[in-house]
Amino acid sequence: MAEADPARRRSSGSRRTDRGATGDSRRRSGKANAAWAMRSAAEQLAELLGRAPESVSALKPTEDGWEAHVEVLELERVPDTTSVMATYRVTLDKEGDLVGYERTRRYTRGQIDRRC
Repeated sequence: MAEADPARRRSSGSRRTDRGATGDSRRRSGKANAAWAMRSAAEQLAELLGRAPESVSALKPTEDGWEAHVEVLELERVPDTTSVMATYRVTLDKEGDLVGYERTRRYTRGQIDRRC
């Protein structure tokens, strides 16, 4: 029994299954938008690290594509506020492919930035 709704077939989080026969949704719409870039950065980083990102805390377009800062749970502890988090800078090209990433910061979940 085949599903009629293509969105149901895309329930997996990987980029490869998120593409339809005519290309990914960004290519169908003809432009890359911020929401697409955020999802792309988070999904590809998760695939490389084997950990699900918690959030995308920053995103900006660049001449070559996009740059995102993605927050990832690195070490779960009890209580939750002592869990170790990390910020990764993820670089995407114009096609949305991850071309680089680096961990820029490690911190406890309960920590507040005092930089202004």
